[in-house]
Amino acid sequence: MEKLILPFLALFAFKMVLPMKDMPKDQSHLLPTDQYDGPYVQYKDDKIFVKYIMLTNGATVVKTDTVQLQQKDNLILNVVTDRPGKFFQVKLKKELQIENSETPKVNKMVVLSDIEGNFDALRKLLLATKVIDDNLNWTFGDGHVVLVGDFFDRGMHVTEVLWFIYYLEEKAKTAGGYVHFILGNHEIMNMSGDLRYLNPKYKANATQLNEQYVSLYDENTELGRWLRTKNVVEKIGDIMFLHGGLSPTISRFNLPLPEINKLARPYYADNTYKYADPRSDSIYNDNGPFWYRGYYQRVSPNVTMQIDSVLTQYNINHIVTGHTIIADTISVRYDGRLLDTDVHHAEGKSEAILIENDKFYRVNQKGDKVALVVG
Repeated sequence: MEKLILPFLALFAFKMVLPMKDMPKDQSHLLPTDQYDGPYVQYKDDKIFVKYIMLTNGATVVKTDTVQLQQKDNLILNVVTDRPGKFFQVKLKKELQIENSETPKVNKMVVLSDIEGNFDALRKLLLATKVIDDNLNWTFGDGHVVLVGDFFDRGMHVTEVLWFIYYLEEKAKTAGGYVHFILGNHEIMNMSGDLRYLNPKYKANATQLNEQYVSLYDENTELGRWLRTKNVVEKIGDIMFLHGGLSPTISRFNLPLPEINKLARPYYADNTYKYADPRSDSIYNDNGPFWYRGYYQRVSPNVTMQIDSVLTQYNINHIVTGHTIIADTISVRYDGRLLDTDVHHAEGKSEAILIENDKFYRVNQKGDKVALVVG
């Protein structure tokens, strides 16, 4: 796409969106100190609208920058973090592509889930596992990070968390690594308008933006288009990753993983519950991959048989989920066949799984590493 220089913007807007080629080496005086939420990037006709909520004299106000579509490649967005005065800069992706459902085995992975808008917990875990440094640079080389759903809702930094994942994806690819963002029930809920767990901050912000909240993640937005490229289940090497679990209902369909994702994707933002294929209906009910809790209701021979059936069906050795808190630490069940990553992040009990050369560890925010017994 042809690169053009941005038209003259007011000084305040200049702080928000700036062509990369014009960014001075010392950027500190240009970074906004009163950014409360955003950016929200929306497309309409041949224009891009970049919206922020700013905090000015104790009150929130909307700031909108308008840029021609052909200038997209020049845009750099500033996004705040959980730390005052700390920012990262996002360049919009040239194109968005549907993610692969299956990836060959990799030697190094970090896995976590259920951050729910808690930027502090996400940053500290990624720092502790050496995925990033203190300046949010990718330091994980050709390693992969797997995010097993539920990064929306509850917390105060949902927008920033999403942009950070978006940002890390490009940094990882440049270094030969990868970030896998697998959708959980909270991603689906927010895209489809089920806002029962949404932090009140975001309802108020949507009202101030004169938008329905779901429109901030619809097909006319950058984050909405990006979310629609994500899967609900993936396989990396001999490990299956999904938010809830693969229930017997879904297993009986005997669907390849790409087919499960294909059946799910058209309905991410649906709230009519009318599905062209009955298999999609099953994916979106309580037995679906982002809602199912059957693995953790009780330890029983029936669940053992169910898990073993999934392992055989998909030629895997482990299933990794989030969605259900059963302990304050990463949990291993059924002789290592099943691992649960959902922990009490909001209570400061954050952990992630680190996999190095087929060895599994749980790592907390301090970087303490404990070996997991995984058969």
